Amino acid sequence: MTNRGSAKGPRGPRGKRGSRGERGQPDGLKLVTQALVDRKAVDPVVLDLRGLSSATDYFIIASGTSDAHVRGMAEHLMQVSGQRPHHVEGLAQGRWVLLDYVDFVVHVFHPELREFYQLERLWAEAPMATVTG
Repeated sequence: MTNRGSAKGPRGPRGKRGSRGERGQPDGLKLVTQALVDRKAVDPVVLDLRGLSSATDYFIIASGTSDAHVRGMAEHLMQVSGQRPHHVEGLAQGRWVLLDYVDFVVHVFHPELREFYQLERLWAEAPMATVTG
């Protein structure tokens, strides 16, 4: 990941925190971002929401090329993450799948919906890291 900016301040509690790796990031964060790259995710990014949101520390946002690609990436993430998501939304439709791991939330979009909702723009204050393979 290539960092752009920095985060400050802790977030409020929203359940049990998972174990932490380098730079205080959740252990599963790097695993999930690498799995997205391995599955040919389009434009994956990580938004660092620490200090901006009490709901989670990070958003991982990526696009698939079709509904099947979006579903396939989300299903793969659930298998390789090593932990069960706290909540899953949209898996059956495959247009926008949300996987909530408490410390981080993964959003896998169909390109049209990613453009429509523009989460990166909504959370423009958050430092962004691009994910590279």
